[in-house]
This record gives sequence, structure tokens and C-alpha cells, in this order.
Amino acid sequence: MKRTNPPSVPIITGLTAPLAKQLIILTNDPSITAWGYAVVDAQNNILTTGCVKTEPLYKKRRIRKGDDTVRRVSEINQRLLKVIRHYKVTYILTELPHGSQNASAAVMIGIVTGVVQTLSDALELGVEWFSEMDAKKCLLGKNSATKREVIDAIDKIYEVEWKGVKYKDESIADALAVHHVAVKQSSVLQLFKTMQ
Repeated sequence: MKRTNPPSVPIITGLTAPLAKQLIILTNDPSITAWGYAVVDAQNNILTTGCVKTEPLYKKRRIRKGDDTVRRVSEINQRLLKVIRHYKVTYILTELPHGSQNASAAVMIGIVTGVVQTLSDALELGVEWFSEMDAKKCLLGKNSATKREVIDAIDKIYEVEWKGVKYKDESIADALAVHHVAVKQSSVLQLFKTMQ
């Protein structure tokens, strides 16, 4: 008797383990100063939101700037790992950082990009990147928008318990704008939903 292999599932890097699990998404607005995030389930219910704020303290602590940057990255990593483990996150969405006005800002873009990709690689979670412009275009129909416009649009789509702190609400809204564009455009999320 000839053996036949079962139908194959498309191989998507970082997704082989989570495909059988419930879809729980960590969506991000990455930043070294105010990292916004939300955890959203397959039905687009928000499980939690937050903002990891870090501040440079190298002058106050009289330490090297590089050592202080490592401390800030560690604070972000520890918070995101706690959230990922607590909510059993199975997939990551994130805004792709872009543009920089100086060399220091370019370094920070590299750092936050590395944080997301390292979490994805180390925890074997799939990750998708979306531009800020794509998120705003999908959300509002235009490439640029004020932070207030983004918050107002997100408020019409999701039930968000806003923090009442401007920078926190702005970063959470940006993270949810990434989720919104992914729901509309991600073939990976469509695959997840068909397998649920």
C-alpha cells in the first residue's frame, strides 16, 4: 500500500508552532522612549494595552550613555516578555520604524527594530511589519494624520480603555492602527482565521 503525505500547510517563517494555537496578537508602536502595545485576540477584542516609558538617566546616574541605553532596552524587553508570557501571545505585529533626523535617532531605530525581531526569533513567533503610512492610509484614507485623528479613528473601531496620558494614548493608538491595517491586508492573519 502506497503512503501519501497529508496536505501541506504553507511554510511561513516563525509560524509553524503557533498555527495550532489560538491567535493572540501583540501589536506594537516601537520606540525607545514610549513603546506602545496592545494584545488583541482573534475576535479583535483588546485584552490589554500599555506603554513602556524609558528615560535616559546616564547623566543623573553618572554612567556611560551606552550602558544606559542597554538598561532601557532591558526594561522594554522585560515588560514585553512578561506580556507575551502572560497572554500566551502567538503572533507579533509592529510598525516598521523609519526615518531619523540624526545619528543617535538612527541608532535607536536599529535598536527597537532589533528588539522586535529578536523577540520573534527567540520565542519562535511570527512577525509582520507595517509602515506608519500604510496604517494611516488604511485607517483614515490618507497618508498623514494627527495623533488626535488616529486616536479618534481607533476609538470608533476598538473598545479601548484609554490611559488619560497623552503620550501613552498616542502610542497605544498607533499600535492599534498597525493591528487594523493587518486585519485588512495580512494574508497570514487570514490563514490563521481559516484554521481557527
